[in-house]
Order: sequence, then structure tokens, then C-alpha cells
Amino acid sequence: MRNDLRPRVLLAALCFGLVGPLMLSAAEPSVILATTTSTQDTGLLDVLVPAFEKASGLQVKTIAVGTGAALAMGERGDADVLLVHAAGAEEAYMAKGRGLSRALVMHNAFIVVGPAADPAHVRGSVTAQIAFGAIARAQAPFVSRGDDSGTNIKELALWKAAGAVAAGPWYLKTGSGMADTLHVASQKAAYTLTDDGTFLSQRATLSLVPLVEDAKDLRNVYHVIVVKPLPNHVSNEAGGEAFARFVTSVDGQHIIATYGQEKFGRPLFTPDAGKAE
Repeated sequence: MRNDLRPRVLLAALCFGLVGPLMLSAAEPSVILATTTSTQDTGLLDVLVPAFEKASGLQVKTIAVGTGAALAMGERGDADVLLVHAAGAEEAYMAKGRGLSRALVMHNAFIVVGPAADPAHVRGSVTAQIAFGAIARAQAPFVSRGDDSGTNIKELALWKAAGAVAAGPWYLKTGSGMADTLHVASQKAAYTLTDDGTFLSQRATLSLVPLVEDAKDLRNVYHVIVVKPLPNHVSNEAGGEAFARFVTSVDGQHIIATYGQEKFGRPLFTPDAGKAE
């Protein structure tokens, strides 16, 4: 068929109802997913999103930012679905009526990492709160994301719990994602708070070691939130709901349960859909 005839043939097919719903669905807007940098930096989204696109026939536009920025996108109606990890901020978001649903997806853990020399002597601390107090007293270098992400929100809560003021030349902010922050901390032989998945995915390029793990105050829980559309905003509510169903489905949870096993010797996340909070 000559190229110049194709638009007219397509138009005729549309007029007579000969083109099926799959071709018409191409006009639907992409599903906009606002999520944390940890889901991107670990590589999980590189597996999870294509699997969803294949299963649903929908296209996803992923925007990886801090949890605070992701929630702000939802408030403005600039995203269809959120995958985030800051429970208090999420609950406040839902209380404003900006979410249609919120469901538990998975968890990993935060860990405190730093130089092997451990100048603040935090290795093996029973809680991160104790470790943060020791870092502040020693004024040992600490690198913060400083970006209102879920990790940054957790970090600030730990300083508060420790009764410590994080300020001064020893306390640095990157305003960037987790992978970038880990590399800055490595370059400066500094401590930082990270999710264990991102640390594992970057470990080979870092001069940092885990110092506080498996502490009761370091659990890192992720939820999926379907954004309530705003009037006069282009949105894809059905696509957001489809993504939320997928990541909490048997297939989506299997991807989460096995991701990282082959490369790192263990999964980077634990699936939690359907479990009690």
C-alpha cells in the first residue's frame, strides 16, 4: 500500500468501525507513575514496569523523585499512581481526599552505612536512634539526601528521636537521590541512611560498609496509591488502578519476591500485599 493512502484507509476504517479497540486505545494517555528513587536505583522498575505494560497493553511514564515530591505531584493531579514509602506523609495525603485507594505492596529496610573505620563507633548499635546520637556527638561527617524523600523523612525522625541537632560543617545535604547520595558519602568517608536495596545495587562502587542493620526502627514500607483525578486535568484513572492491581497481584508480587536473587544472592524487597499493616 502506498504511504499516502494509509491515512485515508485508516480514516475510512474508523468511520465504518473496522478498527478494533486495541488501535483506538493508543489514544489513551500514558499512565504517569510517580515513585521514589529507590525503586528506580535498585533496578526494580526496569523489571516491574515492562511486565505491567506487557500484561495491560498500557504505556507507563515513570518519574522517580523523593516521596514528598511524588505526593506533591499527586496533589496537583500530575500523576495517576504513586509508589511511595513514608507512612505518615501518605496518611496525611489520603486524609486530604487526594487518593482513591492505598495498598501495602512491599518492604525492605533502612540501614546506616559509613566508612569501615567507623569514627563515631556506631557499628552494631541496637537501634538507629542510638547510632544517630553517637554520630551527632562525634560530629562525624554525615551526608543527607535533604530532598523530602521517604528516606530523608525517616532520617529527620531519627535525629529528633536521638535528641540531636543535625547542623554544622559535619552535616551535608545533596538534594539528590539515594544512589547519588551514597556516592557522595563514599567520596567523603561519611555516614548516611539508605535503603538496603539501593545500597546492595551500588555496593561494588562504594567505599562504605553496613554498620547498623536489622534494627527495630529501620523498617521501610512501600504503598501504592491511586490518585484521585482533578477536574480539567488530563489523567488516566483506569490506568492508575490497573497498575495498583498489578503490583499487588500474584504476578506482580512474584516479581518483587524474586528481584535481586540472581544478582545479589537475595531479593531486594519482601512482598507484602494482603498482609496486615
